[in-house]
Amino acid sequence: MSGGTAVEEKRRWPLYVGLGVVVLGVIVIIKMGGKSDQKPTAAPVQQPTTQVGPQQPTNVDTSQPFNDQPITTQQPSGPDPAALASALERDLKRQRLWANVTVDGTKVEVRSGSCSEPAMAPALDGAAAGFKAAGLTKLRCVEQSGRVVTDRDL
Repeated sequence: MSGGTAVEEKRRWPLYVGLGVVVLGVIVIIKMGGKSDQKPTAAPVQQPTTQVGPQQPTNVDTSQPFNDQPITTQQPSGPDPAALASALERDLKRQRLWANVTVDGTKVEVRSGSCSEPAMAPALDGAAAGFKAAGLTKLRCVEQSGRVVTDRDL
């Protein structure tokens, strides 16, 4: 016997076949796991309950003619200030003028290290009309150090 080694060479192909079967099984389970032959059912509708027993008479004012117009409640007049603040913050981030925009009562505060940048003034001017329509009265741009760069009435 010339050359060779004294250690017997092991076959590894059964290990690879076993791993392949396991992976294939997992793929089949994942593919079939999301499908079902049953259609989704709608949530049961609750029927209104009726009260049995003595009922109180309803006082109806018959002196006024019947009006078919619906009763309206007072809706807020103007856009949502929080939504406007979020939109301004996204717009400033798109322009790489990183800022936090908050609404406090009737004031809008923009806190940024970029308040002195030339592009900041036009961005704030563009948002001012929306803030005014939402009923806000002040717009401030404050640097991170606390120095107020812009303070204007809306």
